[in-house]
Amino acid sequence: MVEFDKEQLTNYMQAGKINSQALDLGAHLIKKESSMIEVLDKIEAFIKSKGAIPAFPAQISLNNIAAHFCPVHEDLIMIDGDVVKLDVGVSVNGFIADSARTFDLGQNKELVLASKMALKNALEVVRPNVPIGDIGKAIHETISSYGFTPIKNLSGHGLGKFQIHCSPSIPNVITGLKTPLKEGQVIAIEPFATTGAGIVYEAGAPSVFSLVSEKPLRNQIARKMMQDLKEYNGLPFTSRWLIPKYGVAATQIALKEMMSNGSVYAHPPLLEKGRGIVSQWEHSVIVLEKPIVYTKHDD
Repeated sequence: MVEFDKEQLTNYMQAGKINSQALDLGAHLIKKESSMIEVLDKIEAFIKSKGAIPAFPAQISLNNIAAHFCPVHEDLIMIDGDVVKLDVGVSVNGFIADSARTFDLGQNKELVLASKMALKNALEVVRPNVPIGDIGKAIHETISSYGFTPIKNLSGHGLGKFQIHCSPSIPNVITGLKTPLKEGQVIAIEPFATTGAGIVYEAGAPSVFSLVSEKPLRNQIARKMMQDLKEYNGLPFTSRWLIPKYGVAATQIALKEMMSNGSVYAHPPLLEKGRGIVSQWEHSVIVLEKPIVYTKHDD
């Protein structure tokens, strides 16, 4: 039997608790006429006030945008009818909690419920040695039972120390995958349900990035920025965090050079191919005989 050492488990549980509280804060802040930047800034400030750091920029993706969106310097206001996906990550000493909820500001309660119940049913499947495909099957069948479509090219993922995405990949559709879950794995399960085609694609200007390697840079500001980025230990960041220090233009120029030479990888927004509305629900879980859903909250 795999056993986590006390410090490791404490870090995960603390990250999960802060993550849950941050999403509760988001639930209180997200309403019609709310400023997206204000909500995200308050959530990230809350995480830091608890002695943790964001494992990635807090993100709000609206309607047909499935993921990877947060405004930079031009704010967006949430309006009547929006379907609001809030995705939050918390790192405590590199141990990560990743969780998401969807809030309906219109008439899409069934769509939101489809992804929420898909997550509930998927978590009931999780045990060591269970085929990973069984999780995708539970998600697919649940979302389909509500009359919606799961997004097949988005998946859950493993969580590692200072790693947001690592193996295994957890499908949201029926795949027949026989690879078993392993005792002690830490995974995030995140069903996406849509009224559209069930496929996403990258589009639009990115605001979320990851430092992937340190390479020579010509621009002096870019060289200074590189030193700041190294402090994130490979975790994703947003240009919104850099603009207060470097300004809009200098930040854009520096990031452009770093993307060009392969130092930085961009994560553009993910849009639903059929322009369908998308809902998301997510929890992080430690795979044990009695699994620990350490981001679990009263949702």
